[in-house]
Amino acid sequence: AEGFFGSLKQERVHRRHYQTRLEAQQDVLIYIFIFYTSHRPHSYLGSVSPNQYEADMVELKKAA
Repeated sequence: AEGFFGSLKQERVHRRHYQTRLEAQQDVLIYIFIFYTSHRPHSYLGSVSPNQYEADMVELKKAA
């Protein structure tokens, strides 16, 4: 959990100035759902992103 919050702060929150709390909440949700969960490498997937892992699986199925 500490790694996630560190990444959130470093990659998103510290680079922005929010006018309202709602704006901050929306931006954080966008970061989580669009970037963090789909584009960041995940150790359980062999240090590739879920998007890359899925693309690799499609290629493996095509080759089979």
